[in-house]
Amino acid sequence: MTVTSVEPYREVVFDKDGDGPAGQAGVLAALARQGCTDLVLFTHGWNNSPSVANGLFNRFLQPFPSVTGPGVRLGYAGLVWPSMMFSDEPVPDFPALAAVVPERAATIGRLAELVEEEPPREAAFAEFAALLRDLTDIDQEGLVSTGAPGFLLGDPRAVYGMFADAQQGSGAPDGSDAPTEESLFGADRAKRLWKGAREALRQATYYTMKRRAGVVGERGLGPLLGELARRAPGLRVHLVGHSFGGRLVAHALRGLPAGARNVKSVTLLQGAFSHYAFAARLPHAQDHGGSLRDLQSRVDGPLVACHSHHDTALRVFYPLASRLSRDDHSLLGQEDRRWWAIGYDGVQAVPATTTHTLATALREGLPATGCVSVDTAQVVSEHSDICHEELARLVARAGRFGG
Repeated sequence: MTVTSVEPYREVVFDKDGDGPAGQAGVLAALARQGCTDLVLFTHGWNNSPSVANGLFNRFLQPFPSVTGPGVRLGYAGLVWPSMMFSDEPVPDFPALAAVVPERAATIGRLAELVEEEPPREAAFAEFAALLRDLTDIDQEGLVSTGAPGFLLGDPRAVYGMFADAQQGSGAPDGSDAPTEESLFGADRAKRLWKGAREALRQATYYTMKRRAGVVGERGLGPLLGELARRAPGLRVHLVGHSFGGRLVAHALRGLPAGARNVKSVTLLQGAFSHYAFAARLPHAQDHGGSLRDLQSRVDGPLVACHSHHDTALRVFYPLASRLSRDDHSLLGQEDRRWWAIGYDGVQAVPATTTHTLATALREGLPATGCVSVDTAQVVSEHSDICHEELARLVARAGRFGG
């Protein structure tokens, strides 16, 4: 499938390590020679094939010609990277997972067998846990000691029991329901634990894709943008990312060479990373900053975080994954703001951040620089609900190319 809703359109491709075909910067720079003044570069979140990504690009970019002002000629690029769809379903599509992690095909095949069979044996849960560690590469030398998620290292029966509790929203587990070896042979108990094991698998793929998005942004897109600035210094670039694609374009700022000022706006659509990412100091740990502290200064324009309280994926599953990555003992308590995503409540703990509703932003415009949080709940009803003309107009407002 190709993108036909807009032109000129180019595709940018990176592998899991941020490597891409030679000459991609030159292809984008040629758009400036063809008369393009601005480039909208959009990337997906979790998608299970390039055709799914291209379908999203086609729908999202379609309104842009109608919202572009006079004297502006847009060029477009879609960035495709190997990822999986981030849905509310607790189990990924196993063939799709094998396609994005082909080196772990045998591991994925065995995981699929176990969740299908649901064997009521302690050894089966131990095997499942070992397979998850293999899937995420945390058994590599030195990785376990440098911050692997606690749920991949803990007692699998206890972890999967807590996952089952979290899915049911039954309140924080108190330990009284911990399974025993004898009880594992009960059908109901085994089914409950395998339900939690499926969520552990989803969280493992989440962890893998989160890490990958950061790598592709910093090592792939950031240097590409720097080369583009050198080849076409007058081309104004506007980065847009959905879900983990938001994390990708945000991490591109870290890989952007010093002095490159061609990124004129960044728009994060339901960004699946911490709302404290750009903070110089964390509210709960004043001696620490966010992972992207102050990098909004590398944008020669505003950094806009779109958020919606209707986003179930970011309201429930993202905080769960975030707490687990810090080895927190409680998997529940969603009101703990430490673990919320930027796509759920916007930029936090960054002084002078401006807040708007979508209607206000479209009516009154956006600041010229700095972080901006825009509540888009009036159009965004769930995590993947981003193909709206209003959001295209918001990107145009951020980039100052709207009519």
